[in-house]
Amino acid sequence: MLDRLHDHGRARRVFRLRILFAALISLVVVLTLLGRAAWLQIAQHEHYLAKAEQNRTRLVVVPPERGRIFDARGEVVADNVATFQAQITPEQSQDVVAELAMLANVLGLDAHAAEALEERIRVSRRFDPVLVKADLDEVERARIARLKPWLSGTEIVSSLKRVYPYRALLAHVVGYVGRINAEDVKRLDPDAYQGTQYIGKTGIERQYEDRLHGEPGYRMVEVDALGREVKVLDTQRPVPGKDIALTIDVGLQGVAAAALGEYTGAVVAQDPRDGAIRALVSRPSFDPNLFVDGISHKAYRELLEDPDRPLYNRATRATYPPGSTIKPVMGLAGMEYGLIDPDERFFAGPYYQIPGNDHRYRDWRKWGHGWVDFEESIFRSVDVYYYDLAFRMGIDRMHAFLTEFGLGQKTGIDLPGESAGLVPSRAWKQRVKQQVWFPGETVIAGIGQGYMLSTILQLADMTSTLATSGVRHVPWLVADDREPQPRLKLSSDDYWQRARQAMRSVVGNERGTARKIEAPYPIAGKTGTAQVFSVAQDEEYDAEELERRLHDHALFIGFAPYDDPKLSVAVIAEHGGSGSGTAAPIARQVMDFWFGVEPDADVQPEFTEHGD
Repeated sequence: MLDRLHDHGRARRVFRLRILFAALISLVVVLTLLGRAAWLQIAQHEHYLAKAEQNRTRLVVVPPERGRIFDARGEVVADNVATFQAQITPEQSQDVVAELAMLANVLGLDAHAAEALEERIRVSRRFDPVLVKADLDEVERARIARLKPWLSGTEIVSSLKRVYPYRALLAHVVGYVGRINAEDVKRLDPDAYQGTQYIGKTGIERQYEDRLHGEPGYRMVEVDALGREVKVLDTQRPVPGKDIALTIDVGLQGVAAAALGEYTGAVVAQDPRDGAIRALVSRPSFDPNLFVDGISHKAYRELLEDPDRPLYNRATRATYPPGSTIKPVMGLAGMEYGLIDPDERFFAGPYYQIPGNDHRYRDWRKWGHGWVDFEESIFRSVDVYYYDLAFRMGIDRMHAFLTEFGLGQKTGIDLPGESAGLVPSRAWKQRVKQQVWFPGETVIAGIGQGYMLSTILQLADMTSTLATSGVRHVPWLVADDREPQPRLKLSSDDYWQRARQAMRSVVGNERGTARKIEAPYPIAGKTGTAQVFSVAQDEEYDAEELERRLHDHALFIGFAPYDDPKLSVAVIAEHGGSGSGTAAPIARQVMDFWFGVEPDADVQPEFTEHGD
């Protein structure tokens, strides 16, 4: 009996313990639920309110309209046209990989385009839309619409597409925009570029990206259960990018490009009064419209492998030996350093020899020029005169004087990728090549050969400095307030007049190397050739036996009118033979157009072997 009572009491204790344990568990569960509810209702209230709101509303980013680009006369050279584009927002997609595969199939994206798209999505924020394909036609839009139930993250939106109406003519100046890629995403402000699919890649488009881009806006829209817009709740308009006006004149640009004809090369025309660039031509060129929506891998490879390098800006990036075009500046240096008297006559034979050295540095005129003064040394382009002057001047003084004219350093033009060129010195050779400088290298530097290199833009700027007797301006393309640089002062202003008069005689004198381009307005200039390969001392240059790619480059610099300069021009025609026969007539055609003179049918580029 006592055992049964004992068992019954133990059972009740066990039961009470179980009840207590269950109550504790229930209490913990209830407290946990209450805590979680409090967390959701209080601490996470704003977050889940926003999530709930997103089930009803959606924020649509409105990218800004890109600023347009005009030439100096108001012609549109970079415009925007309305189009449709497909874009994907990863956050709204149920399966991004599957959706991309489906889009690649229906839109015909190649493997390279698909890989680039995947990489862009990987580095972007999940709520930022990413461009899949622009400029959709009706068939492509219909295919996407038919597959919309399986393309939850994809939408077709109207947009503005960049177009370049002048195509290859201004490609190296205006540049082009391209799709924002993974590398761009890493350096861009994601808020400023939210919704933007394009960015300037080259030229003015890249240089002035901040000015052209603008600021994005948004639309807050109410959507139904299927995600379709019902009404607009709020709007903030985007701030469009600013328009840009170039100093380039499209008409002059076209004439300069046409004047080059079949020659690969460059032409730069500058207003010497303020440094404004009126034409900047590089031939061959390319169509920038190919890059806007993403150029195909095959087309891009063809451009890269083209031996004439159409993507390369020969006006600002390519460097060439300036040849005899630097002789007016060398003459100024000789007068300033007291090494020459411009009225003193010098005997210029067929070659020059450094004292104590048997090597002969030959003149372009194989029988020499005889007795010449400074002016004759310019308009007859006497090499021996400048061999001797360079040897007596020395490379370091030559370096110091030429760099004052902007050679060997970037001009500062508002274009990316400009080259500095090279004016050598003893210190440069020791630093770069760990070698001493030789006297023979000074001699050939005196006629712009050897290590000396310059861009055509630098030569145009140098010409403007000569035209204005030392007043210098930074070359520029976009209208802006720019102050002139300090004037280059010489010990006598007469030296400027001597150099300018000698350049006038290059065209105006009956024995001048560019006499064939004499015009109704007075032109001053200087011809030149840039040697492509060296000829052995005992051999002669025979153009008829050389491949075209081994012919000398033809150069010309000039300004007009002589008594009131308004245009400076620098020309290079690669493998054109001579400046007098090929480059000078090109410059004359450019000047004729600018000054409204009827073109002279007899003044045409014509390959000649020598006579720069």
